[in-house]
Amino acid sequence: MDEADVRQKLAALKVEHRDLDAATEALLCQTAPDQLLVARLKKRKLMLKDEMAQLEDMLVPDIIA
Repeated sequence: MDEADVRQKLAALKVEHRDLDAATEALLCQTAPDQLLVARLKKRKLMLKDEMAQLEDMLVPDIIA
């Protein structure tokens, strides 16, 4: 995977993460939110965050100190 692919994938994941955040907030504003669905969305957000961190690490060059 080259740098352009990594950046493109990272951008797509960030969009999905923001969308999940908005969906979670909308669910929590309901009078009786589906807690199972909220938990699943939060779990997916955490997985996306981990994947984004891995991609960001790929973009940072290794510095030998």
